[in-house]
Amino acid sequence: MALSFVDFISQAMAQPSLFVILILVIGVTAVSGATDAPNAIATVVSTRCLKPSVAIGLAAVFNFVGLVGMTYISTAVAKTMFGMVDFSGNTDAALYALMAAMIGSILWGIFCWFFGIPCSKSHSLIAGVTGGAIALNGLAGVVPAEWAKVIYGMVFSLVAGFFLGWLFVKVIEKACAHVNRQAANHAFTGIQDVCAVALSFLHGAQDGQKFMSIAMLGVALSFGNPTPDSNGFPMWLMIICSLAISLGTIVGGKRIIKSVGMDMVKLEKYQGVAANFSTTFTLLFASLTGMPVSTGHCNTSAIMGVGASKSFKRVNWGIARNMVLAWVLTFPACGLIGFLLAHLFMMSASCTKRHIAPRRTRTLL
Repeated sequence: MALSFVDFISQAMAQPSLFVILILVIGVTAVSGATDAPNAIATVVSTRCLKPSVAIGLAAVFNFVGLVGMTYISTAVAKTMFGMVDFSGNTDAALYALMAAMIGSILWGIFCWFFGIPCSKSHSLIAGVTGGAIALNGLAGVVPAEWAKVIYGMVFSLVAGFFLGWLFVKVIEKACAHVNRQAANHAFTGIQDVCAVALSFLHGAQDGQKFMSIAMLGVALSFGNPTPDSNGFPMWLMIICSLAISLGTIVGGKRIIKSVGMDMVKLEKYQGVAANFSTTFTLLFASLTGMPVSTGHCNTSAIMGVGASKSFKRVNWGIARNMVLAWVLTFPACGLIGFLLAHLFMMSASCTKRHIAPRRTRTLL
């Protein structure tokens, strides 16, 4: 049975760190909305199929639909998130490690957003949680079999995104070689609008489960259980996470849309369709197989593939290089931040307990 909001408040009153966990989940989800969710609508805006305000509103609605809908279809991504690390042992210390992981992810996300780099909140969160688990239990805190899905997902999203983007644009060019250009552009506009809906749905499906998983892990730890129930996401948590994603997209989405959809490659409408087809297939396959992938990785690599299909010179490789560099640095940077903050928080908590214990003893005497 899913945890009710009343039960959550009751447990949080007994363990206030749960309130901090929820606030941090909202924060990391909002940062994802600003840095990752805009990738789903970058091409539809850059090809002028939709105005930015309309596209952002569309993304806000269908992120929620995807988050709720995919939870009832498949929780494979959530199960991967639950299984890739081991927080068993001292559950109080595990809560501090979890908080450290989310703080590290938020800081890295803000840094990348400031420079217009679409970093993966999925990977920054995964790296931060892994760093926190290692701080808590050493290398035993990592479950290699589940963590391998993260690596598979990263490789799959980059390779499949690029190849399918290149392939789809070739197929469309050949199929529409003798079609009236004006009529084709009108059709491609409608197709891109549908793709924007599908991509926003799939972004909510992917990222929503990741962030809700962290919230439910915090709840489980507060009850002394290191493993939460992946089949019991409560509706109130779905609403909170979807609102946070939407808020982040509304506030900060335009910066990433400009960087990905406008500066890296200049796209025509049919090329935008090819990129969207590629991203949609990649995200859907990953969501159903439990691979936690980044919408940004899928979409950016698809756009690169589309641009490279004409000529490698059409891709602004300077911007692409900065994006890839941020992706490569995300794992070690967020992992290290999560590890160090977890150690710092656990040491502070331990010192506080040692400081309070003698006072209580003197009071009793």
